Amino acid sequence: MTIIKYPLKSEWPYLLKRSINDITAMADTVRKVLREVQTEGDAAVKRYERLFDKVELDSFQVSEEEIEEAGSLLSNELKEAIHTAKDNIEKFHEAQLFVGKKIETTPGVVCWQKAVAIEKVGLYVPGGTAPLFSTVLMLAVPARIAGCGEIILCTPPNPKGKVPAPILYAARLAGVSKIFKIGGSQAIAAMAHGTETVPKVYKIFGPGNFYVTGAKLLASLKDVAIDMPAGPSEVAVIADETANPDFIAADFLSQAEHGVDSQSILLTTSEALAEKVTGTIEKQLLALSRREIAQKSLENSRIIVLANMDEIIEFVNSYAPEHLIIQTADYNELAERVVNAGSVFLGPYTPESAGDYASGTNHTLPTHGFAKAYSGVNLDSFVKKITFQEITPDGLRQLGKTIMVMAEHEQLGAHKRAVSIRLEEE
Repeated sequence: MTIIKYPLKSEWPYLLKRSINDITAMADTVRKVLREVQTEGDAAVKRYERLFDKVELDSFQVSEEEIEEAGSLLSNELKEAIHTAKDNIEKFHEAQLFVGKKIETTPGVVCWQKAVAIEKVGLYVPGGTAPLFSTVLMLAVPARIAGCGEIILCTPPNPKGKVPAPILYAARLAGVSKIFKIGGSQAIAAMAHGTETVPKVYKIFGPGNFYVTGAKLLASLKDVAIDMPAGPSEVAVIADETANPDFIAADFLSQAEHGVDSQSILLTTSEALAEKVTGTIEKQLLALSRREIAQKSLENSRIIVLANMDEIIEFVNSYAPEHLIIQTADYNELAERVVNAGSVFLGPYTPESAGDYASGTNHTLPTHGFAKAYSGVNLDSFVKKITFQEITPDGLRQLGKTIMVMAEHEQLGAHKRAVSIRLEEE
């Protein structure tokens, strides 16, 4: 990999770029899928499953027998790992439960909020080159804790019409209501509009390829809410001369193996460390089963040497990475200066893969710079907050003049009258 040393700030915009796909081609295809699934229902879904997933399906819903069989196909070791991850995710998200508090803003005027679960949610779990059963836990566990009444999951089947057993096992364990063998933009369309088989949901969650992301964005314009905009996965690593180059290389490659359009960036003040990491990446790459994918991803990746940590923090906050790893002697101090990142991993023994799987934090995070404005998925993602207020006659007398003056100056006479008519009755 090429090491970029001490770039001028005028060069930063280029270094901050992510890989970009042809949005125009994607949008045309996705609009067609959304439109046809909306009008034709299951027939269109079946047609697109045949076209995109190369599978002929008699029915979309995973049967109870298939779910039961999944448990017998997994090793005890894997089942134990799934249970441990689920327990930690549960603990972390249960701590986020909202407790509303009644506030008397003026004597006789009481206001409060109540968190109410979204009744119907749809979860998309990618299949493809790496079926992400961990994503099932990351989405379904908080949905269940929040109290969502119906949790629908869509995931692409293999050419034999089967869903990977770990996905089914994790879905049953986490509390998914129904599982459907549908992938890609047709899955998003089915959940957004509803079909004869797939229930319509109110909000869709989960990562996916370019077409899945495009379908979510287009559907969110008028048909359904979504968790966040998302793109290819990414990591930024901040390191100084104390960092272990082997650890950094492993973190680099664990991100790179996600997909050919993933991106890894190392930011350091140490030229010597940058050289060591470059060599170590090449050595570790040879041992990867997904070497070709990682190699392609590394073409989008960068090692950048900057003059000091002030520049590095400025660069990171401009980049707003999905994942940020800080391996420096003063990592806690630097972490306090981070304002734009999806999830932060502190110290040499906190790999990003811990958050991907089992530490308890959620791995469904904003990418492509959206961490400047979006949070990762959390318990609040599955609820909406309804405000309540109750005003006594004395409270309205206390607040009434303020309301009427403001309404009058906004030239909204009926608003003013809604208060005055009550005060006149007194």
